[in-house]
Amino acid sequence: MGSVGALDLPLKYPSVRRDESVVEDYHGVKIADPYRWLEDPDSEETKEFVQKQVELTQSVLKECDDIRGKLSDKITKLFDHPRYDPPFRRGNKYFYSHNTGLQAQNVLYVQDSLDGEPEVLLDPNTLSEDGTVALSSYSVSEDAKYLAYALSTSGSDWVTIKVMRIEDKKVEPDTLSWVKFSGISWTHDNKGFFYSRYPAPKEGEDIDAGTETNANLYHELYYHFLGMDQSNDILCWKDSENPKYLFGASVTDEGKYALLHVDEGCDPVNKFYYCDMSTLPNGLEGLRANNELLPVVKLVDTFEACYHAIANDDTVFTFLTNKDAPKYKLVRVDLKEPTVWTDVIKESEKDVLESASAVNGNQMIVSYLSDVKYVLQIRDLKSGSLVHQLPIDIGTVTGISARREDSTIFFGFTSFVTPGVIYQCNLDSEVPDLRVFREITVPGFDRSDFHVDQVFIPSKDGTQIPIFIVARKNIVLDGSHPCLLYGYGGFNISLTPSFSVSRIVLTRHLGVVYCLANIRGGGEYGEEWHKAGSLSKKQNCFDDFISAGEYLVSAGYTQPSKLCIEGGSNGGLLIGACINQRPDLFGCALAHVGVMDMLRFHKFTIGHAWTSDYGCSDKEEEFHWLIKYSPLHNVNRPWEQHPNQQYPPTMLLTADHDDRVVPLHSLKFLATLQHVLITSLEKSPQTNPIIGRIECKAGHGAGRPTQKMIDEAADRFSFMAKMLVHLGPEAEVVSVVLGQTLVQHQILGLRGVSVSS
Repeated sequence: MGSVGALDLPLKYPSVRRDESVVEDYHGVKIADPYRWLEDPDSEETKEFVQKQVELTQSVLKECDDIRGKLSDKITKLFDHPRYDPPFRRGNKYFYSHNTGLQAQNVLYVQDSLDGEPEVLLDPNTLSEDGTVALSSYSVSEDAKYLAYALSTSGSDWVTIKVMRIEDKKVEPDTLSWVKFSGISWTHDNKGFFYSRYPAPKEGEDIDAGTETNANLYHELYYHFLGMDQSNDILCWKDSENPKYLFGASVTDEGKYALLHVDEGCDPVNKFYYCDMSTLPNGLEGLRANNELLPVVKLVDTFEACYHAIANDDTVFTFLTNKDAPKYKLVRVDLKEPTVWTDVIKESEKDVLESASAVNGNQMIVSYLSDVKYVLQIRDLKSGSLVHQLPIDIGTVTGISARREDSTIFFGFTSFVTPGVIYQCNLDSEVPDLRVFREITVPGFDRSDFHVDQVFIPSKDGTQIPIFIVARKNIVLDGSHPCLLYGYGGFNISLTPSFSVSRIVLTRHLGVVYCLANIRGGGEYGEEWHKAGSLSKKQNCFDDFISAGEYLVSAGYTQPSKLCIEGGSNGGLLIGACINQRPDLFGCALAHVGVMDMLRFHKFTIGHAWTSDYGCSDKEEEFHWLIKYSPLHNVNRPWEQHPNQQYPPTMLLTADHDDRVVPLHSLKFLATLQHVLITSLEKSPQTNPIIGRIECKAGHGAGRPTQKMIDEAADRFSFMAKMLVHLGPEAEVVSVVLGQTLVQHQILGLRGVSVSS
């Protein structure tokens, strides 16, 4: 039994069985795992556990109903605006995706010209009643006659590839199953495409794709011929001696080469093979007759660096690489002289070379990340020299739509206060003609109401950590403001400015200060920044995040009782570790789909790929890194060291079809938190609630229907609002906008998001 002052009723936590007999020996260290049984998602006992946790959470959210309903209304109203992705050209047609506002899934459109009448090509909303079938990816054939598209159900990483004839929108019988972590790359004869898959389950295995936990092993690369059954697809590559490898293929712009990428984990390193398809005597069909794999040349056969092909002129290839360049550079090699590599664009001293795409024949569009802000340039493809710098605002460039044959390119732009702009840039003229192609507007949103700042704060070891701070204009730094601090810190992934409807609602109506911490482990400053927050140095991530929280308090933005922290996936691990290490610093914690069991993560689905960032408990040295911070294994009772301290109100969020970070992580952590802090004690000092929000028919995050996103935002942020105490000067604003219930419930200042995890 536990209770909390912000709730009207005491909470009754369910009794959960502990199996004390499950003890594992890790290199001489005995580690108990009493909730191992929760790793079986299909057992009746696990289902009963989930149901009781759902009931507990519903009882807490019922106490938040007034504010939850008002938040949901505000978020829904702001969400209801048209959204677009940049268009791209194939053959004589243009394609783009669009959402009118509250559609569950984006719809794919086609038009004969940029001025032509758009037609719906594929509407995923017609494929399920509840909007849980999503268009995961798609690819148009070179002649623009066929669309190959991948559908995901309930947010699972598994997809099914289908084919549509574009002219009459006829869905062909082609159906490709057991596809995961795959691209779709057409050959230029338009006969078919490369894709990647795993072997089908053995006969008799009853698997609900997306809820299983078994490891994903023995990835394979196939070629599919249009009109053929999947059983006749050509196996192009596999490696039975390395079951954890991942394979992907792409076709070069002129259609001559098939490029094969081999990945081992999530580090930005890959092997690079190629095949000159023009030399195949009987084409790809000939591989079937001889039962042979694709005859590749292994240009790079070690996992020493990243090699991403940008362009080629016959045998002369240009690559984006981090070989001896942690902030990346462009290099060139002639396949005829594979040992001679020359620099095209040297590594920058400060900025990270994010991407490069060949355009307009002999030019390229290049993007840099400079102190977590995008810079966009046109450069000469041959020399690498700067031709023009494109004038863009402070923010994030998304979805560069350009191929070498295109003289007109498109790209998206967003920022904390810019819902979205799609730019069109014509490179035919001497000076690039950059103009707004489409601007996404949100009715009722005025960017001038907000102020965005970037500060650099010292971490525990003195490293300067960038933080973006978004707030209403002219706030007084008196420690009175509720604050939401978000972080990730892993897998070389950069968190850059982006627009969020739900966070704008929080800032505008609840006076929340939103902060984005660019902690180590991410890619914001290149590979050195990434490595400084991985493996034996993972603690740097938590130190950086904790330092960000301490800064927000010391600078007068907030106080611990009003500071909520949030993160997803690897960021969920971040939240779990930080509430274990500094429960006193935070007033609320929201951990989405987190990796919580650092000793066993590698055993489930694609978890083995994350050992590149975390290490693996099978190795003694790495076990000792992991056990020090693994959220599941470091739950403690703060009051035993510091009277009156307890864990902040905590919500763990997961989903039944998350087959990336399987739900068992959150379920085991939830059971452990509730046992150690509450149910094992007759009268526990832990009065702040510890609950789990478990979504059905949803996955790791991708493909989630709009309504599910709105519902989840309303749930977690109403919980946050209810838990943070002493609202402060925003109370009057909140009560006016959201109703007097906020004051009645004293929610002001209540107590207290990527193959990578």
